[in-house]
Amino acid sequence: MARALSLRSSGDVLWWSARIAPAVFVALLLRGASVSAQTVTTEADVTVGHSTQDVDAAATQVRAYGELRGWRYYGDVTWAARRGEDSDAFGAAYPYEPELKLMEAFVERTDVHGRYLLGTRVGRYRTPFGLYGRSDHGYTGFVRAPLVRYSDYWTISNNYLETGASVVAGLTWLTVETSLGVATDADEFARPHRLDGVVRVQSAGATWMLGASHLRTHPSEEWRFAHGSTMFSGVDGRWMRGGVMLRGEWLTGRPFDEGRTRGGYLDVLVHRPAMGPVTAVTRVERLDYLAGPFSRYPRRYSSGVKVRAARWLVAQANLVHQPMDRTGVDGHTSLDVALTFTEEALEMIAKKAIERFASLARGGDAFEAYVAAQDF
Repeated sequence: MARALSLRSSGDVLWWSARIAPAVFVALLLRGASVSAQTVTTEADVTVGHSTQDVDAAATQVRAYGELRGWRYYGDVTWAARRGEDSDAFGAAYPYEPELKLMEAFVERTDVHGRYLLGTRVGRYRTPFGLYGRSDHGYTGFVRAPLVRYSDYWTISNNYLETGASVVAGLTWLTVETSLGVATDADEFARPHRLDGVVRVQSAGATWMLGASHLRTHPSEEWRFAHGSTMFSGVDGRWMRGGVMLRGEWLTGRPFDEGRTRGGYLDVLVHRPAMGPVTAVTRVERLDYLAGPFSRYPRRYSSGVKVRAARWLVAQANLVHQPMDRTGVDGHTSLDVALTFTEEALEMIAKKAIERFASLARGGDAFEAYVAAQDF
């Protein structure tokens, strides 16, 4: 844990500062934007993390959303970086690559007439397969994506994105969603820009939700050995009662013609009133990749907590045990720790920095003001 928060070397200071400082600047811009455009809601946050797998990560996410003439709009961008060993740590809902990436940008509308529902979404959105929403995997208490939702494991990815349109129709408790679009992934193993189709059926009640999905797409261009099409089918569910949530997914299909993948996960999240700001999380997962002599059977077990330490700070910690990695050789047991600072925290940091610079400048010490600016 001490290693996670250590900034002892000048290299660490430069690395972390270069990734956090832009978010502080963005927070000030967002505050000004929210004053001039009251119909738009903007949010920004910064996450920093460390895993004992020798991985450091830092990320900034900026979101804007609102409603105009009955249409809801949403957009988000991310800028992140990760250094250290090759790992899926901190990849729960966003890619960790050192460049600005547009994630979602869409407009949508839902009309309800009595028992019937009709919805439309147009733009760039997450592939509607299984539990696919940003809120399903980001900041829930888990800092890694499930094995079956991380494309390095010959399966689908939480970073799959479609540019196209989807239509949801049905009853208020039973809907069918159909999506047709071009793959525009924000993923290391991005699919080619070709037409994809997804169909999802979902039924929901007061405390439960059940769904089934089918995806037809194309394998990543990074998989030079892959030929044919990618097809997956899956079922998912969620049940909540008395501060306890059970949820999970199971999928089966082929990442390309010569391989088969099947697997799933089960999550337990507990947040009872007596626990205060703490949410306890546990995940059990498995994946079978069937490809003759290249077959792999990774398993993983995770337990941890999410703690809302303050309005502006959320901490997440996971103990992860994976007996075998995707290469079929080395397993690991690691501790992943992540701290997420909200827009409120970024504004406080920016204001204190500005006050410090102004104080030094008023005192006539230009050199000290310059040094303070460089440190910030």
